[in-house]
Amino acid sequence: MTASAARFLQIHTLSSYPATLLNRDDSGLAKRLPFGDATRTRISSQCLKRHWRTVEDLWALKNIGEPMAVRSREVPERRLLAPLEAEGVGSPEVRKAVSDAFAVNLYGKNAAKDRSSRQALLVGEPEIDSLLSEARAIALAAKDAKAADAAVTELFKSQKANLSALRKRGVMEAGLEAALFGRMVTSDPDANTNAAIHVAHAFTVHKEETESDYFTVVDDLTQAAGETGTAGLFDTELTAGLFYGYVVIDVPLLVANVGADPALAGKVAEHLVHLIATVSPGAKKGSTAPYAWADLTLVEADNRQPRTLANAFRKPVDARINAATDRLADYVGKVDAAYGVSAARHHTSIDTTSIPGSSAVNLDALAAWARDTVAAWPATTKSAV
Repeated sequence: MTASAARFLQIHTLSSYPATLLNRDDSGLAKRLPFGDATRTRISSQCLKRHWRTVEDLWALKNIGEPMAVRSREVPERRLLAPLEAEGVGSPEVRKAVSDAFAVNLYGKNAAKDRSSRQALLVGEPEIDSLLSEARAIALAAKDAKAADAAVTELFKSQKANLSALRKRGVMEAGLEAALFGRMVTSDPDANTNAAIHVAHAFTVHKEETESDYFTVVDDLTQAAGETGTAGLFDTELTAGLFYGYVVIDVPLLVANVGADPALAGKVAEHLVHLIATVSPGAKKGSTAPYAWADLTLVEADNRQPRTLANAFRKPVDARINAATDRLADYVGKVDAAYGVSAARHHTSIDTTSIPGSSAVNLDALAAWARDTVAAWPATTKSAV
């Protein structure tokens, strides 16, 4: 396989799960999506990204070697105040005033009094290091709590912003996750980051398949005493499904976001292909073991605007991988016939699968091709869109 520069990388997957509850709504039921003439089981993009961000795995994002980020409403208390207390910097009153003042300037005017009112910010480890350095200097110099509060306020006022003023390395100052999946900071628009990785909600290629699982809890001690009955009666929803997933990598934007470093962007793409194909989302892990690898992973490299293959399943298909891959391949052929073929394609499949214009390779080779394709893009600061 050879790689050449492409503006977009598209990653399509078909993954099958039995007896699971992968993503719940506010009622504790499986998330759903009406599509075509049937309701489908759905996995939200937020759920998918969360698992790709935090998974402990050989191909985990943190193993790329770049600074990561944390998403929290309590950065001042847990990442600023706690170290200052451990170091014994300043008096307790000064440390508390510093922490509260940082909270107000990062999260809003009521943040010191009401943590629940805060937006859970994604803050990069380099940003946290910078904030801690400033907090430490203020806590050392301030004579009292009032002076500490004033010093923090002046710091943010003089910088004209909060997190955006810390961008010595551009987007990467906000951590790798922000460079990939974007960030929104309502109090500091200049700290916002456009997402280079676009993730669709996954959905079943067939109509939803669910059942209520009725179960009991047995009391070991009463049973041992010869008594009958249970300690509780419960029910939950279980689903089974073959899911279509879709992810787009905006290659120029990814390269720009990671510091105009095509090699690093390629490494990110390699890790993502592995994660997308093998990392499962899932609630109720202890009682459903919701782990599966994709039956099919198709990667396309192209210079044209991306297009989902979800419409292959507007009409529900049988919940069989062969039926789904045949439908997908047929749809790809129709799109090619209508619009012409410009994409380079390779795929990994557990079965013998024929997809127009695509060659079958194993997952390591597929991810390596994605890496080399992204790395072929020249260093740039411009997005493809």
